[in-house]
Amino acid sequence: MTAEVAVLGAGMHPWGKWGRGFTEYGVTAARAALADAGLDWRDVDAVVGADTVRGGYPGFVAGATFARALGWQGARVTSVYAACASGAQAIDVARARILAGLSRVVLVVGADAAPKGFFRPPGGDRPDDPDWLRFRLLGATNPAYFGLYARRRMALYGDTLEDFTRVKVKNAALGALNPNARYRARVTPEEVDASPVVADPLRLLDICATSDGGAALVLAGTEFARRHGGGRPVRIRAVSTVTPRYPTQVLDLPDIATDSAAGAEPSGESLRASIARAAYEEAGIGPEDLSLAEVYDLSTALELQWYEDLALCGEGEGAKLLRDGGTAPGGRVPVNVSGGLASFGEAVPAQAIAQVCELTWQLRGEAGERQVAGARVGIAANQGLFGHGSAVVAVR
Repeated sequence: MTAEVAVLGAGMHPWGKWGRGFTEYGVTAARAALADAGLDWRDVDAVVGADTVRGGYPGFVAGATFARALGWQGARVTSVYAACASGAQAIDVARARILAGLSRVVLVVGADAAPKGFFRPPGGDRPDDPDWLRFRLLGATNPAYFGLYARRRMALYGDTLEDFTRVKVKNAALGALNPNARYRARVTPEEVDASPVVADPLRLLDICATSDGGAALVLAGTEFARRHGGGRPVRIRAVSTVTPRYPTQVLDLPDIATDSAAGAEPSGESLRASIARAAYEEAGIGPEDLSLAEVYDLSTALELQWYEDLALCGEGEGAKLLRDGGTAPGGRVPVNVSGGLASFGEAVPAQAIAQVCELTWQLRGEAGERQVAGARVGIAANQGLFGHGSAVVAVR
């Protein structure tokens, strides 16, 4: 049995601030993915919905919410929540059903209608929730964490504000070419530098926004794909959803203290690096095989960190790789050719799915002006709160 599943269809609802419910965005993305696959909604025998972060029923039962909105037709349904890793876990559930022979065609959907401004915890006291605690006890908002991480890179590796600016300028130029992006305007280094400081050293244009949006995929077994459409479709070869190992010396949200290294030797590998390694091992590839990468650029500094975690370069060499043009279009491994979260913003449960949509279009050669020439292998990488790994390897 092959471990691959085929991507028959990919679809998105454009990112923005539309003022409507997340269900509408998900249904639009789902219908676009079904049309792309050349399938009818009634051909789908399972739906996996990536849940939003809303309190109350609709957000936390996304699979059934989307199935109901598309029209009850008896499909199996699953809902998953893993914060920003929700989309990857939804893909993994769909893949598992297909490979186990339990489903033939699975629709994966994620969508969100995000709050205005930066994320914050809902009301009420939840003293057993570390995410709530880091906001209330430390005032450690997401931008505060991003700023601390940027300072860490500056102190350890000599990254500069100019390096962070280069990331934003690169991603904005690519987002300007993407019809699904929220921000479709190029920016100059001077505009980045002049934007207000949010969490020193990061400025407003260094940090991604919160957005509305949706993304969907239609997945099937490779044999069904051959019978349905012929040719050689894009295939998902690996999905990594690993968790951290004790002890860890680098803080990841929402943790507010490091594990003690007094009783155990540190592993020497961060969570993000382990996410990528597990994906490479499962796919039977290495970073040298990549044509492109889509990474989780919550901030410009975190994109530089992903270069190293994906082993595109050595530790501390991310800024140099960027300066040398290695992650730009035409470089050794273009990164965030979609424009990244810098151009989209966060629509949390849709993000990992949207990354795989971009890989699909790139590997098909359908990405228009932002097309990576000869793209054959791509990786999408991010992570979710509470130690949720998230990476997907797609091949053509």
